[in-house]
Amino acid sequence: MAVRLKDVALHAGVSVKTVSNVVNDQPHVSPGMRERVSASLTALGYRPNLAARQLKHGRGGFIALALPQLTQPYFAEVAARLSEQATRRGFLLLLDETGGDPEQERLVLSGIRAHMVDGVILSPLTLTAEEIAARTDSLPLVLLGERRTPTQFDHVAVDSVAASRAMGEHLLGTGRRRLAALGRQLREGTASVRLRGYREALDAAGVELPAERVVRVRGFGRAEGYLGMRALLDLPAAHRPDAVFAFNDLMAVGALRACFEAGVRVPDDIAVAGFDDIPEGRFHTPALTTIRPDLDALTRNVLDLLIDRINGSTAQPAHPDVPWSLLPRESTTGTRHPVVVLEETA
Repeated sequence: MAVRLKDVALHAGVSVKTVSNVVNDQPHVSPGMRERVSASLTALGYRPNLAARQLKHGRGGFIALALPQLTQPYFAEVAARLSEQATRRGFLLLLDETGGDPEQERLVLSGIRAHMVDGVILSPLTLTAEEIAARTDSLPLVLLGERRTPTQFDHVAVDSVAASRAMGEHLLGTGRRRLAALGRQLREGTASVRLRGYREALDAAGVELPAERVVRVRGFGRAEGYLGMRALLDLPAAHRPDAVFAFNDLMAVGALRACFEAGVRVPDDIAVAGFDDIPEGRFHTPALTTIRPDLDALTRNVLDLLIDRINGSTAQPAHPDVPWSLLPRESTTGTRHPVVVLEETA
């Protein structure tokens, strides 16, 4: 027989209401009580009864998550955390990879691919603000990402302008003055937002960022970072950068490989920094300086907003900023940083 909330309550020695609060991830449960009930949920193998939920609430218990590329470590980590937290709240997460293709993103936005889902989380890569604003489908929607989006939708984002400004200030603080940016793209998107913040830091310090040191890329992978750094290293010596900010960690890892092959010392000759704090950057030699978004806060905000909408909330759209932190490591400071393994599984 299926394990009921009543069974878990009896096992944990608490009320059914307390178990329900833990299952639905209500914030007012004490850490000790949450741990106690969670242990009983695990011990008894409790699983939410999605069929009963549908009969009671008139919904299917499914949330769609549409991301550009699931092979990107950052998006994979976001998907894993959202899936775990959605399950704790009684929902199953259905993944949809758009590949950043405009037509695929339009299908998600229009609801054609919604079917039995109760709500959608979408990270648009190519859709314009105007296209998003024209959406007519009534299915609850929460947007992810740092691009400018219409204010009539809930939108959870990292303040990449502020974070990238801080990275520029960090690199300048190490004494660098010939700074470069790696990851500019033709279309407006995350890269343009990060470039804006980076420029603000340099402008405030009176440091130029010439066009030859702003590298355009087609994608955000290791190969693009490698080729972009090769292009920077091919510049005449007087114009070669002494610091490079790659707009994500994967490109920064590719850039580090290019430096290694060219015999360029990091950070002695060139400092390298990234954005996202993926595990690969922590375990690289040298360890990568980066911006770490608070993915716990991102997950919590996204699901709070979406589930409130699913439950009928008519509150004004919310646009919370996710906290972030700058993590100086060996690739810019030269100071050895021991790996904290718990960071990878936190």
